[in-house]
Formats: sequence, C-alpha cells, structure tokens
Amino acid sequence: MKTTVLSSLLRLLVSIQIATGADRPNIIFLFADDQRADTIGAHGNQHIQTPNLDRLAADGFSFRRNYCAGSFSGAVCVASRAMLMTGRHWMRLPAKQPATNWGDATTLPSLLTSDGHYSSFIIGKWHNGKGTLDKSFANGRSIYMDGMANHADFQVQDLTGGRLSPKRDAGGFSSAVFADEAVKFIQRAGTEQPFFLYVAFIAPHDPRNPPEKYRRMYYENRPPLPENFLPQHPFQNVPAGTAGRDEGLAPWPRTKEIISDQLCEYYGLITHLDEQVGRIRQALQESPHAKNTILIYTADHGLAMGSHGLLGKQNIYEQSMRCPLILSGPGIPKDQSSQAFTYVHDLYATVCDFADVKTPDGINSQSLRPLMTGEVPGIHQSVFLPFQDNQRAISDGRWKLHIYPKINHRLLFDLRTDPHQTRDLANDPAHRPQLDRMLALMESQRKQLDDPYPLHVDKPGPKEPHYDNNKRVLDVWQPEWIRDKYFNGRNDPNHGPKK
Repeated sequence: MKTTVLSSLLRLLVSIQIATGADRPNIIFLFADDQRADTIGAHGNQHIQTPNLDRLAADGFSFRRNYCAGSFSGAVCVASRAMLMTGRHWMRLPAKQPATNWGDATTLPSLLTSDGHYSSFIIGKWHNGKGTLDKSFANGRSIYMDGMANHADFQVQDLTGGRLSPKRDAGGFSSAVFADEAVKFIQRAGTEQPFFLYVAFIAPHDPRNPPEKYRRMYYENRPPLPENFLPQHPFQNVPAGTAGRDEGLAPWPRTKEIISDQLCEYYGLITHLDEQVGRIRQALQESPHAKNTILIYTADHGLAMGSHGLLGKQNIYEQSMRCPLILSGPGIPKDQSSQAFTYVHDLYATVCDFADVKTPDGINSQSLRPLMTGEVPGIHQSVFLPFQDNQRAISDGRWKLHIYPKINHRLLFDLRTDPHQTRDLANDPAHRPQLDRMLALMESQRKQLDDPYPLHVDKPGPKEPHYDNNKRVLDVWQPEWIRDKYFNGRNDPNHGPKK
C-alpha cells in the first residue's frame, strides 16, 4: 500500500516537473523497420553488437513484451504506422484503404502541435500516403514516401510548410542519412518551444545490404541460427499465392547456409543502425535539450529470419509480432524492464501523457507511464494478434493460441516451457482445458474489437504448404550482389556475397 502511494506521489511530482508550460519535454521518436525483439545485446543476445542500444537500455526502461497488433495488410509496416499515428487498433480504422485513410482520427503529431505546445519534424520513412502526411506534419527532411529501398541508392523529399519538394538523391546509406538529419535538427533546435522529432529508419528492412564492413564482421563470427529454424513452414499459414515477396527472398527449402548468410546481413544492418542511434544520442547529450528530452526507440514489428521456415513478418509467431521498446529521459527509471504486455500503438497515449496533452476519444492506446513508475503491474491482461482474415493469436503470457481460419487449424503453445513455439499441444487431451480457456479469451478480445472475420470456414483450403521457387519475385530494390547471390543460384556461405 505504501509503495503504491509513493509511486503515485512520485508520478505526480514528475508530471508537475516536466509537463507544465514551457517545461514540457521534447520527444525524440526513433523507429526501426523489421527489427526482432531479440536483436539487442542488453536484452540477452550475446551474438549481436549493439553498444548504443545497450547503453540506452541501461539509461532507460525496456518493455520486453512489446507487440505490433497484427495487420490488415501483408505490408505490416503500414498497419503498424497507422495504429501508432492514430492510437487506434487497425480494426477501428476505416475498412476501406486503412493504410492511407484514417477517417476522423487525430494523428499524434497534429495533436501535439494543435495548441501550439509543440513543433514537429519528420525524417525518414512515411509509407502511408501524402494525405495522412498532410494531416500529421508540415516540416521535415529526407522523407522517404515509399515502403522499401536499396539502402545505398534511393531518393528522398523535403517537406516545408506542408509542401513536398521534388525527389532528390539521398546521397548516402539510409540509416546514416536519416541520422545526419536528426543530428542537424537537434543542434539547431531552439529552447523556446518543445519539439516532437520523428525519425523513421528503413533498416533493418531488406534489402539486407549493410555496408560491407558490417556484414563481414558477422560472416567472420557467425551468430547461431534461430532455435526454431526450419527448412520450410509445415503448413499453409496464409492462403496459397498470398505469402508475399518477403518469403521469396530465399529459395525453398531454406538451407542453414543461406539463412546464416541472411542473418549475418540482417545483424549487420542492425549494428550499423545502432551506430546511428549513438550519434543521435551524442548530439542530444551535447545539446541544451539533454535534460529535458524523452527518447523512444522501437520498431514497427519483428521478422522471422528463418524461424519456423519463414523469412517475413506476415505471421503471428512471436519473432514476427514482437519488437523492441526502450524509453529514457526525465522521470523514467534507469536500467529497469517490464514483462507486461504492451503494443506499439500504446506510445500514442504515452507520448501524450509525458507531453501533458489530453488524448482524444476513441483511441485504443494506453499510457505506459504507470508501468514505469510501478503504479500498476500491467495494462493489458492478454495480447491479441489478428492478421488479416487468415490468422489469429491470443496470449495470456504463458499460453498462446493460434487459429488459422482458412484451413481450420489450431496451435497451442506453453510459452513457459516452449518459448520458441516448437511443440503444438492443441490436440493433446491433457491440455483441452487450456485450449478452451484461450478460445474464450480470444472471443472476448474479438468482441471488444468487433472482429468481423470468422474463426472457422465451411470449405477450408488445403493445409499442405505449396512452395514454388519459379514464382519467386526479384524486386527492383535488391542490389546486384544480392540478386546474384540469392536469385541466380550463387551462394558461398564461407565468404559472403560474390561481387
């Protein structure tokens, strides 16, 4: 009881200190693309080099069970960004083109700037259309309006007074280009008005082409494959023909050699991104804003990278829906973490809480500050992961249920003893009570969101997976060495890409 009272008093004092008038904190929001939750050294991965994210974790608060709330699209990033920017679950967005049509939702940056409390600035990836950008930001630099790009060869636009400039060559590697702009912004920002700086990287999204130094360091000291590596997924988890381009980035069946190379390249992108995060933090520490800035680091979702025989994020397994989340700054405890469930879109209400800005009606976002102060042990009793109309998952922290309505298939996992989801218990009579309980929990979540899609179909599709290497699509963003290596049959696992 005393602890709860003290926590409440502490939160009140911090609120008075940092969220009144001109003392509102600046917000720097760093958004990675396709980063698994298990790719940070400080969070337990001994095989990846992330010294700057490790220091951020030591200086801040980590949420270890942070999720993207599923997706309406195979391009999961557009759904994640739509939910973040509106604070609404994707089932609460307009059903028609929710990636670019957010209806009457008030976007986070427009809410922060509406009463003149904040200025806002965008750098990096948007990917949700010009109309939603117009509702969100008026100024920015090096904005990438599309979904993915060759990190070493792409074009950007600048935003001034709501007008986008013609496209221009970015002039460098994506993570460094966006960090350069962030550093310049921090160095030039005045102290008369707090700012919301949104920096959306396109790493570690493929193409997995980090600068050569960064992939070589992992070729020469290879991380292990995921513990749940499979050559291919054992059943048709999405309707045949809709797996998307992500799954075609390596041939079937996946070989350990190819997945190892891609994992090295993926880790290289993350280590390079980590260096850019360090540059941004250094600029912040050397600026007048050092003591009055909340820094948030997260990602839109995770990525399979060989887990369960998959490569992409179009699935509801842990590695694809979970992503890192770290916050640091005034009023945030240092070197602490939580296993409580959180969603990426909870950051909408969290930012508003720190900024002392009232949230609008109709949002599904909840502030994470009470978790950080110890005021409450959790804000979500379960996590619900609906993916289009073909996948559903629910977890209570220990048990996790998957349902694949198009093929009338179920999986049940005990995450306490099987965190990598390798042992299905759905057909074990001894676990029938847990299956029934999780089904009821899923129905409760579906009812809250008015989930319109059935969990069972009268004419299910085949469960047998269908893989066709002849239908793999080589997209235009892949650089030549990746084309040669993964699409023309050339692969040398001992020496990395051939030039």
